[in-house]
Amino acid sequence: MVDKKELKALRRPFVKELFRKNKFNLVMTVLAAFLAAVSELVISWTLKGISDLISGDGAISFRTLLLVAGGGFALMLLAWVLDKAFLSEFRAKAMRQYRKYAFDRLLEKGIQAFSGENSARYLSALSNDANTIEQDYLRMLQNTIQVGITFVGALGLMLWYSPLLTLIAIGFSLLPIIVSVVLGNKAAVAEKNVSDKKERYTGMLKDVLSGFAVVKSFKAEESISGIHDESNNGVADAAKTREKVRLHVSYASGIAGGLLQFGVFFVAAALALSGKGGITAGTAIVFVQLLNYVLAPIQVFPAYYAGKKSAFGLIDKLAEALNTNIPDEGDPIEPQLTEGIEIRDLSFAYEEGKTVLSDVDMDMKAGGCYALVGGSGSGKSTILNLLMASYRGYQGQILYDGKELKNVSTGSLYDLVSIIQQNVFVFNSTIRDNITMFSQFPQEEIDRAVRMSGLSKLIDEKGADYLCGENGSGLSGGERQRISIARALLRKTPVLFVDEATASLDAETSFEVLDAILNLDGYTRVIVTHDLDENILRRCTGLFALKNGVVSEQGSFDELMEQKGYFYSLFTVSQQ
Repeated sequence: MVDKKELKALRRPFVKELFRKNKFNLVMTVLAAFLAAVSELVISWTLKGISDLISGDGAISFRTLLLVAGGGFALMLLAWVLDKAFLSEFRAKAMRQYRKYAFDRLLEKGIQAFSGENSARYLSALSNDANTIEQDYLRMLQNTIQVGITFVGALGLMLWYSPLLTLIAIGFSLLPIIVSVVLGNKAAVAEKNVSDKKERYTGMLKDVLSGFAVVKSFKAEESISGIHDESNNGVADAAKTREKVRLHVSYASGIAGGLLQFGVFFVAAALALSGKGGITAGTAIVFVQLLNYVLAPIQVFPAYYAGKKSAFGLIDKLAEALNTNIPDEGDPIEPQLTEGIEIRDLSFAYEEGKTVLSDVDMDMKAGGCYALVGGSGSGKSTILNLLMASYRGYQGQILYDGKELKNVSTGSLYDLVSIIQQNVFVFNSTIRDNITMFSQFPQEEIDRAVRMSGLSKLIDEKGADYLCGENGSGLSGGERQRISIARALLRKTPVLFVDEATASLDAETSFEVLDAILNLDGYTRVIVTHDLDENILRRCTGLFALKNGVVSEQGSFDELMEQKGYFYSLFTVSQQ
């Protein structure tokens, strides 16, 4: 946790994005608010003049009052035109810049920092929370400015008409001000609680939708529905509490404001009837009108204060999360592997006391192809994660051409290595865009990656401009995996990691994908696979059989089969 001063510093650039290169739009909306406020005050002044004329105390002609009132309505029309032209543009640009800044900051996070976080936090921050910031802060900003200008003008007129009555009104105003300040803090707390509950709900939805096939295949709909209901009820309850607090703010401010209005009008009427203080009937009436403008800040300012505080609380929450990063420290390395990858006495635990890897030793020569095999939870994928520098809290050594990974910058590491994972993310864009990841490459290099990954048939049938659908819904599992291979080949990184890339594919497609990877000459390949296909494993330079986080055996396929140990048992069972 950071202190308030640090949190304010973290928040500042996010708030600045709301107004960066947006000041002209803001100034024009403020001008519109000023014109609208002047218009309302002019109409109030006209109301007093007409009331005094009716009671016989007026000194201004009816025609003059009519002309002044017309000018007031003209100002209101001009304010309307300015608001129509600039207000929506100000809000849209503010939120566009805010989201872009936050998203760009998110992309700056390293794999190490992001891997330990809940992505639902960012989904909520850039959707639900951003909408709240717009509604509760930006939308109220212009109205609050107008109310503030009108308040100053109304107070000036009241002082001009009757300083005594104005002082009495100020005395009555203390109660609603106190009520508003006290309840405003509660509103901010309630808003943050809603955000937290929505973040958890978003995370739950993401998990369920990602594992939809698992839910259906295990007939877990009822249990999952219960989990949804619990999270959904949490959001609803938090929202209900927030609305109760908002109602408290609204009604408490309204009641206090009503007491203020009635008290001032009662005193004004008493003074007018007694003939004291120079109070006329018009003054008493206009004081009621002006009191509306004095009362408005008591209702609007606390709501704006609460909205701003809750908005800043949401911004602080995002800023603090984005500030939690692990700097990319270390020395750059060349994007080539000449000797190989060595792992020495490697031990690792995600949680203290729960060891995942123990004293692992591996030697993988440059240009070779190595397979990591073993049961679920044996540590295969963890090794790949460590090789990708997702975690640096390991003991032992991971060496790329003799250079310790902890001393290597991740930026240069990703120029050396690429990874193909089981869950391939495909954007809802063209096949070409998904291969190039929206970057520019020479066509001959794209054609090479397509040919080597086995995508030529797909391109011939559907074309490079074929839209893949949401998360690749228009492609088969094998086609999505081939796209991920083509991505890696296009980057031309000399080291390729493959993490259970064929786990969800049928046997024929799995063989085709692994065969395409094994045919990549000149690459150092490390494959985590559950598929113990003899035709594939025989072509690997070496195999590492892991059991309970330890390398139980290592060697070629024939060597491990001759030992008739752990790997022999795994392979024999897989063939049955």
